[in-house]
Amino acid sequence: MTATSPRIQTENRFDAANPFCSTSRGRHLAAFLTGLISLVSISTLAAQEDDSLWKSTQKTADSVTRFITGREQADAVRARELYQEADTIFRSAAAEVGTIARDGETEGREKSEFARAAKIFCRAADAEPGSALSQDAMFMQAESLFFADKLTAASDVYQKLQKDYPRNRHNDRVAARLFEISQYWIDTEKANARSWWSLNLFDPTRPRLDVDGHAVRVLDQIRYDDPTGRLADDATMAAAAEYIRQGKYEMADEFLTDLRETFPDSEHFFLAHLLGIRAKLEVYAGPEYSGLMLEEAEKLVNQTRQRFPDKMRDQETADMIARAAAEVAYRRSEHLFARAQYREKKGENRAASEYYQKILDDYPSTPIADKARERLEKTSTRPPVPRQRLSWLKAVFPDSKRSPPLVTKFESQSGDKSETMLR
Repeated sequence: MTATSPRIQTENRFDAANPFCSTSRGRHLAAFLTGLISLVSISTLAAQEDDSLWKSTQKTADSVTRFITGREQADAVRARELYQEADTIFRSAAAEVGTIARDGETEGREKSEFARAAKIFCRAADAEPGSALSQDAMFMQAESLFFADKLTAASDVYQKLQKDYPRNRHNDRVAARLFEISQYWIDTEKANARSWWSLNLFDPTRPRLDVDGHAVRVLDQIRYDDPTGRLADDATMAAAAEYIRQGKYEMADEFLTDLRETFPDSEHFFLAHLLGIRAKLEVYAGPEYSGLMLEEAEKLVNQTRQRFPDKMRDQETADMIARAAAEVAYRRSEHLFARAQYREKKGENRAASEYYQKILDDYPSTPIADKARERLEKTSTRPPVPRQRLSWLKAVFPDSKRSPPLVTKFESQSGDKSETMLR
């Protein structure tokens, strides 16, 4: 039997006792990694348990809320069953409507069937929220209400669909329905314009109050939901036309300006220029107020002539633009004359003369030009500025020294004498 040397025995004992040696370090590292993996696994399991507990709590709360409020419980299979049931009712009612239209019979229970289908479609959408089936169910619910002549409720559902699912596949059809509903409301208001009673108590096709206001809001919502849609420019023009009918020219001008700037390829582009000129002239409040609208109207007249040379070949259109330009020129000269009169009354004859001269230079063919010429002959011979009253007070109380400027020049290292610095 061979004996182990004392040196080897000492090295073995040293390896076992020294934690920094290679053999011991490997054992400790393996133990550390094992513990770390166990800790991570425990943490992951705990997080999954917490997450599942939270989801379970949410599900329970949603179920209780649905039970209390009488809504359909979340169930994908049940949602499909409800959708199929409502679709069958809808198709049956639509077939009866087709038969009535073909045979000329009187209406029966079709509208009530559409209303019943709308309720079931609503339950189907509620049973599987956030799904493609929910989108289709909401659209069919709105369609059912539309054919049931419950246009106010249908409008609300259409708009809710656009709000909850902005990129749904029914965008174009929803916009068309909303446009149709808004036009119907506007037409009914035109027909009832002479009625003194505005409260609607029994007609489900119209809102209870402010029917034309609801129509404009629906048109504006069409523009907001799909600014690049095929009906966005039509909705903009329809809203502007309705505001003009109501006499709200400032709001009409905003819509017409938006149409000219956003939809240059629209079929309403030329009409937006013509109506825009009229709206700006109506917004203008008079010579005592700002002339900004007159400036914009004058600019719009020039743009119309430049952008539509083919339209200007039509004599009727050319005469219409000429009359608008003449009206703008007259009101601009009137506005300048009022400012000149104000300056003249204050004795500021130089400023008044400048306004009179501007009228003669820019608007010589207007009736105001003759008056401006007469006044200019008088103001040009008067002192340019009013005489200072109580001038002796200035000698008694002379002006104090002017305060030094905040900015002064200094010698720059670059040699630039115009450089300045703050004191």
